Amino acid sequence: MFIIRAYLDSDLEDIITLWELCDLTRPWNNPEIDIFRKVAQKDGLFLVAVKDQELIATLMGGYDGHRGWVNYLAVHPHHQRNGTATALIQQLEKRLIALGCPKLQLLIRKENIDVYSFYEQLGYEEIDVVCLGKRLIEDQK
Repeated sequence: MFIIRAYLDSDLEDIITLWELCDLTRPWNNPEIDIFRKVAQKDGLFLVAVKDQELIATLMGGYDGHRGWVNYLAVHPHHQRNGTATALIQQLEKRLIALGCPKLQLLIRKENIDVYSFYEQLGYEEIDVVCLGKRLIEDQK
């Protein structure tokens, strides 16, 4: 069994290792900077799952007052398909509801479409939008 808890500063290196293992890092996003930015929000929405004192999963949630977001959902390959990701999503949903958040959205990279069915099983559906982005700060590796 695993426990879900909020991020601790001591989780930093284990999280970066997990994200690299799960191929979530990108050259234009420095994971350490992403973590520091999230921690500065102090919103309790950066969750980790731990089993036998080993960090096995992460979920970086967010809420902007209009909608919630899911980022960096990662489960160690040896711990996938045992309910960890589902439990993290459900915990984030509960926390967002408690904050009065009316909806939760997420983005899936085109090359990671395999997770599409996972989210569908949890009740998520594709919405007809176009995602636009603009880099405001270039992260240094």
